[in-house]
Amino acid sequence: MPTARSTARLEARISSDLHAMLKRAAEMQGRTMSDFVVAALYEAAWHAIAQAEVVRLPLGDQECVAQALLAPPQPSPALRRAFTRREKLLRVG
Repeated sequence: MPTARSTARLEARISSDLHAMLKRAAEMQGRTMSDFVVAALYEAAWHAIAQAEVVRLPLGDQECVAQALLAPPQPSPALRRAFTRREKLLRVG
């Protein structure tokens, strides 16, 4: 049965120069090399995921989105019916 905080092992082959650099950096921060590497990997992974989730739009599209937020269009009859149906379904439950 998995524990509340399970762990996994990660292995990687690195050059001796990189190993020495990581060891030195960890020592400078008063950390173990494992702690230093895990923290650096976490930060890099978080940054990569955050960058991938950012929506990038050309200026013209940005203006369209901003205008729609500032002055949203009136809901269509189909959207009104969908919201009415949703409200009825939620009240029944």
